Amino acid sequence: MKAIFKNILLTVVAGLSCTVVLAQNVPVEKDYYRIVSVPAPEGVELEVGGLALMPNGDLGVSTRRGDVWIISNPYQLNGSLPYYKKFASGMHEVLGLAYVKGDFYCVQRGELTHLIDKNGDGKADVYETVYSWPVSGNYHEYSYGPVVMPNGNMMVNLNVGFDDEWWRGKSLVPWRAWSLEITPDGEMHPYATGFRSPAGQGLIDGKYFYAENQGDWVGSGYIMQLDRGDFAMHPAGLRWAADPSSPVKVRLEDIYSRVNPRFNDPEGKIEDRDPNRPYKTLAEVAGEIKKGYKTPAVWIPHGTLGNSTSSMVQIPDNDSFGPFAGQVLVGDQAQSRINRVFLEQVKGQYQGAAIPFREGFESGVLRLAWGADNSLFVGQTSRGWGSTGQKEFGLERLVWAKTTPFEMKAVRAMPDGFEIEFTKPVNKKAAADPDNYTITGFTYKYHPVYGSATIREKVHIVNAAIVSEDGLKVRLVADSLREKYIHEIKVDKAVTSADNSVSLLHPVAYYTLNNIPDGEKLNVPKRHPKMDHDMAGMNMDMGKAKPSTAKAAPSNGVALKKNQTTKPASWTTIDQTVAIGTKPGLKFDKTEFTLKAGSKVKLTFTNNDDMPHNFVVVAQGDAIAVGDLGTKLGLQAVKLNYIANTPKILFNATLVGPGSSQTIYFVAPKPGKYTYVCTVPGHYFVMQGTLTVE
Repeated sequence: MKAIFKNILLTVVAGLSCTVVLAQNVPVEKDYYRIVSVPAPEGVELEVGGLALMPNGDLGVSTRRGDVWIISNPYQLNGSLPYYKKFASGMHEVLGLAYVKGDFYCVQRGELTHLIDKNGDGKADVYETVYSWPVSGNYHEYSYGPVVMPNGNMMVNLNVGFDDEWWRGKSLVPWRAWSLEITPDGEMHPYATGFRSPAGQGLIDGKYFYAENQGDWVGSGYIMQLDRGDFAMHPAGLRWAADPSSPVKVRLEDIYSRVNPRFNDPEGKIEDRDPNRPYKTLAEVAGEIKKGYKTPAVWIPHGTLGNSTSSMVQIPDNDSFGPFAGQVLVGDQAQSRINRVFLEQVKGQYQGAAIPFREGFESGVLRLAWGADNSLFVGQTSRGWGSTGQKEFGLERLVWAKTTPFEMKAVRAMPDGFEIEFTKPVNKKAAADPDNYTITGFTYKYHPVYGSATIREKVHIVNAAIVSEDGLKVRLVADSLREKYIHEIKVDKAVTSADNSVSLLHPVAYYTLNNIPDGEKLNVPKRHPKMDHDMAGMNMDMGKAKPSTAKAAPSNGVALKKNQTTKPASWTTIDQTVAIGTKPGLKFDKTEFTLKAGSKVKLTFTNNDDMPHNFVVVAQGDAIAVGDLGTKLGLQAVKLNYIANTPKILFNATLVGPGSSQTIYFVAPKPGKYTYVCTVPGHYFVMQGTLTVE
């Protein structure tokens, strides 16, 4: 398929006498990977929880509504529509599906179920419990799987739950927050723990990986390779670690003796309000404890590459899906996207780079499965969870257009930096300029707080960029890289393909450097970088991001901050008091409220949800644009509360953690309709309300 490009005229002015105009093609994702809808019959609520390809090319689909469907001709061959047949129903939130030797296996909220069609009529006659586990009834006790291991056993992952402290994940009943290995005849062996919300699993090179979501104790989403007896991160499941059947050696006191669990927080919550509070990173704690304490293979930076890490699949080891054979695709439910991960092993441990791949799916990406034609089925749902894609559910196919994008094909760790391999030869002159690359290292706090801002940021000087003879690789020699840190690697748009036709489709990668490989370091001179507009005024060791100093509308001659958290001294009275909160499902507890123009307002925003939210007021029609700006804040997004410094914002409450609140003061604007919105990525499309000013 011939790629379609948008043309942009780039004007370069040399002095006052000469203007050179260069036409450059700007590629977009759909030129290379097309999204094709798989239509469902009217009335079928296909909230996809699991996908499983059958040997004849049909597709099994389980749903959060408790059904299993078989879809014939999901590829819509010869222009004909798919055919749906219900195979099973009446189950409890089926968040995983596998097809094994002619039968389906699925995971319900409380059991692994074997579905058997005895009479061959295309419907399940027997719903057989393979193994069941306890449930407390808490809404957050999701169960995921199964993943069929090479030995035929099945892996199931179980979420934490919540009790009265609904912001703190707990293992309320045995084996919650664990991975269980279950034999086909129903024998269960606890495998690993340390989970919070392990929504994705998969086999990569025959080894078991799982994907985690940000939350308490979990600074950001990630993927991790797990062996029997591993402890991942969240301590809740260690409640059962001393059980005779447990292979896990880490204990709760190992964690709590090093990191304060804050059980006696005076506010009864676990917000990180004290910037001077001592903290440790995950790698530091893991290094002290050892005993099978695992760290992520690759972090998926929260807010930047996603918010809710989900399913993963390995790309076939051939050219059937483009130039990325053997790499891993990882879904994100909240941002309705798929990221790509390049993995390598260094000193026996997995590490690698996370790179954007494809956005624009119609709902939240939860499950991925390869089709018989080497297209990728993308199962989606958003009900109660919210997503950038606006539909409540969807099933689509991702199809390679047989055109190779200009991308970073791989990023590899070197003894003195990184090596970038491209899908096409680069312009050697531009690629050899070290000023065309920026490397920023960072990590996260390990603490009982929902997520973490990036910490310990450091810009690493690129001393040399050495291009290979064939133009397909560039070796970056950089100073003082740090093990156990994530490194953002940005490539300037000046680095184009060899024919100067395109810049990189995705010019940023996030490499998790667990180990620096041994080997010879190149002897290159040290240098000082040329500051550009992105680095001007930035120290090499970056400090905490400064909040916006923008002012809101003046009141009685006093200009208020947009985030005014103290009552102005000039105010003798408050004209109106407003309380607004949140509800599960990315909702405010009020869809609208009314103010009087010019009135002095005290507004208290209380977050009753189990994830952070903010409260931002904008003119009607600006909510999505302001949310987009917050998403583009990059590594500073959390520190800046996903709130960009833009005149489109009238006033706001900053990011408020679960169970906490913030009070702001402002003067109601002129009469009209306004929108209040949470600008957290994935939230702002749906989490909105209307402010009417009379």
